[in-house]
Amino acid sequence: MADDRSVTDPSSTEAPPSVAESRTTLALLTLDGFLCAVLTVLFLPAYIGTAPFPVSILVGAAVNLLLVIGARQFTDRVLVAAAPLLGWLFGFAVCTIGGPGGDVLVFEDWRTLLLFVGAVLPAGVYLFRVQVETMVARAQN
Repeated sequence: MADDRSVTDPSSTEAPPSVAESRTTLALLTLDGFLCAVLTVLFLPAYIGTAPFPVSILVGAAVNLLLVIGARQFTDRVLVAAAPLLGWLFGFAVCTIGGPGGDVLVFEDWRTLLLFVGAVLPAGVYLFRVQVETMVARAQN
């Protein structure tokens, strides 16, 4: 009879990912962080009727947090798990640079500050909590 345990079953015996698989996945998650920054900046000036509707701030916050949690599955080091967040910060920085002719994607507006804080804060708090838990666990041993 075949063993039909679910993938999420902790008692299932799966081989841990190889170093190459982990690095490739972390690189793709970092690229996803970069793309998330570009898309959240592009959709930041969205309007519903005449009212500004910056839903990309919530999307950026949720996606960054999920990317960092996903990266934690492939590494125990907090700085390496922060790679998707660093990719987002790099993408945001690229979007702040003016293009030819003075074109800019990021305006000096309250939504820009809210996007930066809102997209970085949840993932940053999560990484801080993980780092503190790691330090406490080391101190107890």
